[in-house]
Order: sequence, then structure tokens, then C-alpha cells
Amino acid sequence: MTNSTHETPAVTVGIDVSDLLTSFCVLDRQGEILEEGKVRTSPEGFTRRFAAVEPCRMVMEVGTHSRWASKLLADLGHEVIVANPWKVRLIANSIKKTDRSDAETLARLGRVDPKLLSPVLHRGDKAQADLAIIHARESLVASRRLLINQIRGTVKSFGARVPICDAAVFHRKAPDSLPQELRLDRIAAS
Repeated sequence: MTNSTHETPAVTVGIDVSDLLTSFCVLDRQGEILEEGKVRTSPEGFTRRFAAVEPCRMVMEVGTHSRWASKLLADLGHEVIVANPWKVRLIANSIKKTDRSDAETLARLGRVDPKLLSPVLHRGDKAQADLAIIHARESLVASRRLLINQIRGTVKSFGARVPICDAAVFHRKAPDSLPQELRLDRIAAS
């Protein structure tokens, strides 16, 4: 997605992607602001706004939406640079942190020297999907652990204990260990 040259591009667009609305700032070769605005953060919104723009350099930070957004913009013919905000102190430590100012800062840095942005390349579709599945499983396992620990702690606060067992059989072992105050049949009978 990155096809950067050392030549200052005719137009550079800084894009600060937020969840609902994305701010953008368009600079000319001399660094003058040609346009600023907002666009809906969606494939349709980006296509509507940037499909008719002559191919130019577009700069955004890595984030939740940057993967699809950078791919879409590259497919529209733009040179896309995805900045690593943790390595760009000018962005990360900015005192004047607004979507508008971040879009302008990204455009200015991208206009001068893309290497200043410590560009990142996103994973391919399959690798990203595999990673999403791994993260989802990690979240499920962590949630299960938290729930089991919550039940164990609650049961202990009533002076009882759930026997040590594997998480796979916890749901079968735990009900027999519940004190009367925590039993569902007690609640249903009231």
C-alpha cells in the first residue's frame, strides 16, 4: 500500500479516523490547506468522498478502521501510508489533540517525509481472520476464568467451597457445592 517517493506530492491528505466520523485535511505541495472536513467512517462514506479525488498521498494512523480504510483507498488508486502513532511523538504527545489537528499533522508529516511516520503494513485477509479467531478464543477463555473465579469467591463468602476441578466440568460440579442461600430452587420457590 505504501508507494512513497522522496518527491513532495501535489496533494497530501491527512486522515484522522474515528469511530463514526473521520476528519481529513488536504494540503497542496507548498503545505497550504486546500480543504478540511469530515466524512462518515464507513466504506460507503470513504468511497463517496475519495473516489473522485485524483490519486494522491493519504496518511492515517493505524487503528481499528485503518485496515479496511487503507485497502479501500489504495484500491481507489491512492498512495496510502499507515502511521505508527506510538513511534510518532508529534502525534501521540500532542497537547492540542483534536481530530482536526491530528489530520493536519498527519498530512504535514506525510507531505514532508513518510519515513517520519514509521509506516506499518497490515496483515493479509487470512492472517487477520486467523488472528481474530485466536483473540476471540482468548477472550472467551478469560471470560470463563473470571466467571468461575466469581462463583468460587461468592461461594466462599457463604462459608462453602466448590471442589477443585477442570473448567470443562465446573458446570457439573459447582451446583452441588452451592450453599442453600445461593440455590436457584430456593429463589424459584419464593
